[in-house]
Amino acid sequence: MTEYVYDFTEGGRGMADLLGSKGANLAEMTRLGLPVPRGFTITTAACRVFLSTGEPPPELERQLAEHLSALEWAAGKRLGQADDPLLVSVRSGARVSMPGMMETVLDIGLNDHSVLGLAATSGRERFAWDSYRRLVQMFGTTVMGVDPSLFEETLARVREQHHVPDDSRLDVCDLVRIVESFKDLIAERTGRRFPHPAAEQLRQAVLAVFASWNGERAKLYRHRERIPDDLGTAAVVQTMVFGNLGRDSGSGVAFTRDPATGRAGMYGDYLPSAQGEDVVSGVRNTLPLRELAELDPVSFARLRQHLDRLEDHYRDLCDVEFTIERGTLWVLQTRVGKRTAQAAFTMASDMADEGLITSRRALTRVGGEQLAQLMFPRFDTTGASDALVRGVPASPGAAVGAVVFDSAEAVRRADAGEQVVLVRNETTAADLPGMIAARAVLTARGGKTSHAAVVARGMGTVCVCGAEDMIVDTRARCLVAGGSTVVEGAVVSVDGSEGVVRLGALPLVESDVMRYFDGAAPARDGGVPDPVRPVHRLMQEADAARRLRVRANADTPQDAARARRHGAEGIGLCRTEHMFLGDRRRLVEAVVLAGGDAEREAALGALLPLQRADLAGILEAMDGLPVTIRLLDPPLHEFLPDLTDLAVRAAVREAAGEPRNPRDAARLAAVTRIHEANPMLGLRGVRLGLVVPGLLAVQVRAIAEAVAERKRAGGAPRAEIMVPLVAAVEELRLVRDEAARVLAEVSAESCVDVACPVGTMIELPRAALTAGELAREADFFSFGTNDLTQTTWGFSRDDVEGAFFPAYLERGVFQASPFEEIDRDGVGRLVRIAVAGGRAAHPGLEIGVCGEHGGDPASVRFFHEAGLDYVSCSPFRVPVARLEAGRAAVPDEAAPDR
Repeated sequence: MTEYVYDFTEGGRGMADLLGSKGANLAEMTRLGLPVPRGFTITTAACRVFLSTGEPPPELERQLAEHLSALEWAAGKRLGQADDPLLVSVRSGARVSMPGMMETVLDIGLNDHSVLGLAATSGRERFAWDSYRRLVQMFGTTVMGVDPSLFEETLARVREQHHVPDDSRLDVCDLVRIVESFKDLIAERTGRRFPHPAAEQLRQAVLAVFASWNGERAKLYRHRERIPDDLGTAAVVQTMVFGNLGRDSGSGVAFTRDPATGRAGMYGDYLPSAQGEDVVSGVRNTLPLRELAELDPVSFARLRQHLDRLEDHYRDLCDVEFTIERGTLWVLQTRVGKRTAQAAFTMASDMADEGLITSRRALTRVGGEQLAQLMFPRFDTTGASDALVRGVPASPGAAVGAVVFDSAEAVRRADAGEQVVLVRNETTAADLPGMIAARAVLTARGGKTSHAAVVARGMGTVCVCGAEDMIVDTRARCLVAGGSTVVEGAVVSVDGSEGVVRLGALPLVESDVMRYFDGAAPARDGGVPDPVRPVHRLMQEADAARRLRVRANADTPQDAARARRHGAEGIGLCRTEHMFLGDRRRLVEAVVLAGGDAEREAALGALLPLQRADLAGILEAMDGLPVTIRLLDPPLHEFLPDLTDLAVRAAVREAAGEPRNPRDAARLAAVTRIHEANPMLGLRGVRLGLVVPGLLAVQVRAIAEAVAERKRAGGAPRAEIMVPLVAAVEELRLVRDEAARVLAEVSAESCVDVACPVGTMIELPRAALTAGELAREADFFSFGTNDLTQTTWGFSRDDVEGAFFPAYLERGVFQASPFEEIDRDGVGRLVRIAVAGGRAAHPGLEIGVCGEHGGDPASVRFFHEAGLDYVSCSPFRVPVARLEAGRAAVPDEAAPDR
């Protein structure tokens, strides 16, 4: 028979999956001999049965009664007995801590009779009726579903009548009337009476705690924190102890270190003559924990001993709830405490210094997202105005600039020395110059993996997407939001970490950590925790531990240089199409739409020196390190005139009786001829290189001549040629033969050996499934996980995110967008298949990933497990990837520290 109830003496912290973190930790503290009020835990398995069937397991009623009897025997009194009642609390406790997200009911066992017994045995009538008031209010809200604001309104009216600031000033008569008002309110709103039998109170409270797992706030929290929906919660039943019995009693929350800064020492709050809910609710001003040393030095000394023991036992920050009942200290709960990013790094480093954990284990206490938080500047929002708009926090950081509504204006103002914020409904490749020029990008549409978001993150540009309440009028050159009209040139502050935009210029707070990665001193002395010292220490540890190398996605010498400063070991993706935008776009258009060989060769000839110079600069910045250069890849329509625009212009001329413009007519005919219904799956990548004469050769020649130039200058260039969107080995073989011919020509012309490895980008399911064939023609593989995700799922990223991703996330189809975190079961399986097939055919084949997932912490761990050689990501994500690669190489947290 399944055991659904465990006494605190029967478990331990290793049973958190079954007992929840709260129940497991209470059992652990009981085992350690700490003063924990007796109790038992009803398991997450019972909750899952209840959630799936609507009924508790049949065995639960009997098991609950048996454990309650044992609890009553140990206490020497029964639950809810009239003369001296045993009272208990029922609290939720999931496997993953979700503070404040689910329900609690205190003082179960009180009714119209037992409240009199509690008053007599405690000698405090007011305390008894206040406890009864708390029970009826909590039970009415949590179990019976009454709107909590109705109870608060009743309390507010009574406080106002008596001119008192809080409930602690109400007398016994007031509390008696409030209890009766609350019971009447419950009956009026639900048609049911507040239950007086204590066993029925307990049963209903347990089921209400189970049901709270699917409450709206709990679901929202799980979605934000990526906690699985199928875990369920445990329910902890614990003997009540009371901190509201007078000045020799109280409740508090204590941390073994400061969760905001990481500084060592006891930290927390204490409230005399109060229950725990009073401390966390904020209804009364608390005292700093250190003042407990004067109020009750004995309890303070005992609390310090318990905190020291817990931190030594858990070897981590502990968050402890405690109550003092008439001079007796009770520990009600402990958990590994939540902390800021700065505190996480400081504590991990300090605990390693203290020998509490190993240096390798310290890596498991921090994460890439926390490091990213420390790298980006933040606004000082003291006295700031209300938000103008709110959207998706797509690329973290803080930026101030003048609003502009097109790319050309952004470039013009930036060239004049002005800081700008590019505002669009959404961005396209044509907006790249403006995005480069802008300090921030704001769009009305799109999500975290939209074009604007992906490109902005890659460049380290602040970005807020999906500001749906904002109307962008590019013709009138203004935006309308929150009742305000913001015209071009108005200054705004964009917070990409919070997804908030405000009018005016907010002051920025410098990021010491970013300055460190850009070359500042690694640490400094001082009495306050240094934000850089622990980062420096843990980055060194990560670099020593990791197997995965980290490269960068970079398209300019400036980005390459920054990536190298940030620790990149090469470039995993240099996108040549970004070299063809701006003024050069017309040259690509001329190549594709050329009417003959001479016209095409002229355009190609003009592109060659421009691309050669760009590549030479990147190779110089990455001298001695590999630089993987991807041949032209984007959809063809991004380089061509808009078909609709050309057709409209022709129709307008015709309607006006004007003669046709021969150039426009030729362009319209050419664009119509090659127009595609789905350009993302059309003439792009390797297909474009094979179909457009000379395009492939000129790109390979630009690479080869850049290599020759750098070698003649005394450099050590290591260029690698990557062929995109390959689906068949014949495509790769044709490109490889053409590349070999051009490389040989340049070697002969320059008298310099310019041999370059030729590999392919695995971004189609067929490529992954036929990796063994491709590996025989490839010197390396690199996974383009953005397109591999699109083609595996059948998603168009730019279309689906706003259309149905929110619904999919809400309904649990995704725990996270597959464009943010690698889909292990689908895309990940293709990756594993390709790795196995490729290395079976080509032992020692170098394999990396250059998609956006290369900088995602969870995805980096997968790539480590899958046996890849390197990940590549944006320059600003390189430190994050280095840290996560080191973390992936460290054993699980469950392994012993010493």
